[in-house]
Amino acid sequence: MRSAQQVRHSKGYGVAVTVGLIAYGVVHLLVAWIALQLAWGQSSQEASQQGALQELAGKPLGGVLLWIVAIGLFALVGWRVLDLVYADLDTQKRVSMAGRAVVYLVLGINAIKVAVGTSSSSSNQQRTMSARLMEHGIGRALVVAVGVAVVAVGVRQLYKAYTKKFTEDLVGGVSDTTILLGRIGYAAKGVAFIVVGVLFGWAAISYDPEKAGGLDTALHTIKQQPFGSVLLTVLALGIAAFGVYCFVWSRNAKV
Repeated sequence: MRSAQQVRHSKGYGVAVTVGLIAYGVVHLLVAWIALQLAWGQSSQEASQQGALQELAGKPLGGVLLWIVAIGLFALVGWRVLDLVYADLDTQKRVSMAGRAVVYLVLGINAIKVAVGTSSSSSNQQRTMSARLMEHGIGRALVVAVGVAVVAVGVRQLYKAYTKKFTEDLVGGVSDTTILLGRIGYAAKGVAFIVVGVLFGWAAISYDPEKAGGLDTALHTIKQQPFGSVLLTVLALGIAAFGVYCFVWSRNAKV
């Protein structure tokens, strides 16, 4: 126990968390860039975190960068796990911490898969999973439950944007600009989660697994709406704002 506490207060631990949050910010900036390309043209990459990692793989030293991203994200997993064990948190915050740890873990694993060339489309995986679930009687109910859970996550993001609860993750003085970036970023992520959740629910109700998908499917759905390019551009800029916020967060993270 003493060893883990020493790790939490070590300089190396703080550096690892900083690298992880920068990596998380880079992924969101790449998602935003792909979404902008989708809004005003044709993107060759999937408009999702998986697509962002594949976009990074195509850059000079992309493989090395992907391993750095993966290591940074695994550091964030350790950060949240140690907080769960040692920090004085209420139940709601523990659930939030656990959820974040899972997100970082999945993204880190995907970064490794892209680095070694074994990744596949996340939207296709989600459609396949939905199709398999719908083959069983309780499957459609489970898909609806997934949709409701994702919508709840989206509402939580909007709540954090409105109340500025995300500032609880920060230490030291932060500017009004930083808070504005965080509010815009969390609001954009909230909208994206809600659209994804609604699509999962609608897929189950209409018994059409093709309608279920992740962020890529959600962004394509937004693009197909009236003024879709403008709406998608606004959402992309919001996701980019969150990416920039992550850079500031990396310097002011409460570790």
